[in-house]
Amino acid sequence: MTLRPLPKIVVPVADELLSGWLARLATFNHCDLVDLLAHVGIDGRYVDVLDFGLEESAAERIAAVARADFELVQSLTISAATPLEAEMTAQFPFQKCPVCSVHGVALKHWRRVWSFDCLICGTQLIPNMPRPDVISPSTKALRRARIGARLLEAAVKDNNVRQIHRAMRGVAFAVAVTRFRGSSIAALQGFNPEVRITCLAAICAVQKKPLLKAAQIKAKVDDFAKASLLKAYSKEPHLLAAVGGIANRRSQGVSSADRAQFAGQGAPDSHNSSQQTWKSTGQREDSHN
Repeated sequence: MTLRPLPKIVVPVADELLSGWLARLATFNHCDLVDLLAHVGIDGRYVDVLDFGLEESAAERIAAVARADFELVQSLTISAATPLEAEMTAQFPFQKCPVCSVHGVALKHWRRVWSFDCLICGTQLIPNMPRPDVISPSTKALRRARIGARLLEAAVKDNNVRQIHRAMRGVAFAVAVTRFRGSSIAALQGFNPEVRITCLAAICAVQKKPLLKAAQIKAKVDDFAKASLLKAYSKEPHLLAAVGGIANRRSQGVSSADRAQFAGQGAPDSHNSSQQTWKSTGQREDSHN
């Protein structure tokens, strides 16, 4: 079957997604995307599926209609190097660039859970379905979330199992503390920026002395957060035991200092005590990580 080419050509931008390019192609040629897909024999209800796999025959028809190279059309689909990278790539558009999306552009990296800023213009990505009741995060939280996103990207692309586990432990704890109903991956791909930013910031927080920080949290928060800690370390009981040991020692140290002060013996030097605690904790933590 010979397909009639469209009168206007649209050149894809770097990292553009197939569905976004087809939508722009339809707009420039003054037709609906559904009609364009029907013209090449594709059901418009499955346009998002095309981003993750395109049959060779369909790619050839699209290339003929768009007057583009066959290889170029195939390159617009999302490919993942590892199963974990595929899992951390959203099947739906959960975020966008407020600047580039105005022009109808949809980029592949917006689907990655670690994407925080647009690679084209540098603008921070926003949810595709913003919630007006969400409070804007602080500058400090955004800075930590941006660092956490970069760390997660590096761990996944390098397939660093240890760093991936450490990052996802932080995400699992953040998910439970924020009372998000869903998996860690779902939280990173969600439309609630508060939950997503908290999860990414947690990745940054657990990079240095994660067991000590978990112990500090366990000693200060309520039973719900303690249950969250159990969930985060559920598959690594030896780390959870280490957290409990650190928390107990810190609690006993504080109690001893209080008793000494009330007995008139004077509290121990806070600087030396702090240095000893951090030193011993770091040694124990390094042995478990």
